[in-house]
Amino acid sequence: MARSRDGIKVVARNRKAFHDYFIEETYEAGIVLKGTEIKSIRASRVSLREGFVAPRDGELWLMDVHIAPYDQAGTWTHDPTRPRKLLLHKREIVNLISDARERSYTIVPLRMYLRDNLAKVEIALVKGKRQYDKRRAIAERDAQRRMERDWKRTK
Repeated sequence: MARSRDGIKVVARNRKAFHDYFIEETYEAGIVLKGTEIKSIRASRVSLREGFVAPRDGELWLMDVHIAPYDQAGTWTHDPTRPRKLLLHKREIVNLISDARERSYTIVPLRMYLRDNLAKVEIALVKGKRQYDKRRAIAERDAQRRMERDWKRTK
């Protein structure tokens, strides 16, 4: 994947999250990694699909995100789905945890990227969509595509 102008290389996106949730707020967080994990991230061997963020002891942890084992590491590799600590400011952590508990929101990862060779994850405070919301979003997207297609034909 190519780098953008601001030095960001997107490694993985969670497209399922945009389909299943309404995104309320987004935050950028650093990740505590082991040695071979960053090499797998640079090789874009990451899956955010099943991932979520869980609070533990006043900290936020990235759970069920799959970072594939690094092939050249041999026996000194990492557990692919181990919990990883997220690095945020204390007030952001407090706000996220309180919103998740009080307003029944969920915290999910949206994308993982490299910014100046540091692994970052964009997390979001989300609210689940109902089935009819998903259908409405699909219908609106199809209608938009049809309008764009018709507009291109008339040009």
